[in-house]
Amino acid sequence: MSETIDPRQKILAANAAAAAALRSSFAAAGTLVLNLISSPGSGKTTLLEATTRRLVQRLRLGCIEGDIATERDADRLRALGIPAYQILTGGACHLDARQVHRALDEAVFPPLDVLFIENVGNLICPTSYDLGEDFKVALLSVAEGDDKPFKYPAIFARAEVTVITKSDLLPYTSFDLDAVRRQVTTLNPDGVLLATSSRTGEGVDAWCQLLADRLAGKRRQPA
Repeated sequence: MSETIDPRQKILAANAAAAAALRSSFAAAGTLVLNLISSPGSGKTTLLEATTRRLVQRLRLGCIEGDIATERDADRLRALGIPAYQILTGGACHLDARQVHRALDEAVFPPLDVLFIENVGNLICPTSYDLGEDFKVALLSVAEGDDKPFKYPAIFARAEVTVITKSDLLPYTSFDLDAVRRQVTTLNPDGVLLATSSRTGEGVDAWCQLLADRLAGKRRQPA
């Protein structure tokens, strides 16, 4: 009797091979790569805009955007002077490593210090797909509520960094930041949690410093 092959496992294996090739390429280039994952409307692009404004004169930044339709997010970042390539998934709920590889071939980015991969808005599907990134970033907006880490444990367990966005709304909601911190710590004791507001600037400097520190740490590692 022939062995039954799980199609999903086959897909993930092919993705892992493509991700490994990407990771090797990023390491050789000394590029720090982040995979940003969140629900739609959490403020991923707005955080990247705030990040770009602070770092564009110091670091070479680029972005790959994943969306079901439109190039609006990529256009927002291009307007700030950084290269951005839009992947339109046409309905798929996540990016995969082969899409990222094709995007990099087509975009022909200049040498980059930091590459942001803004995944399709979804807390479930993107979690299982390695994109060759250095680490995953989970974003959670205050407007979404403080119960999400335990409701969607996979992404908050795998993300090295959790960014709370729209912290300027804290006085107007029942969002319990300490409760979220406890949930995230339970799921990933070594994870980092930052509270930010792209509107007021709260926490954005700390986020940018984390990126600079991670980039420096990556470049100190032996090739």
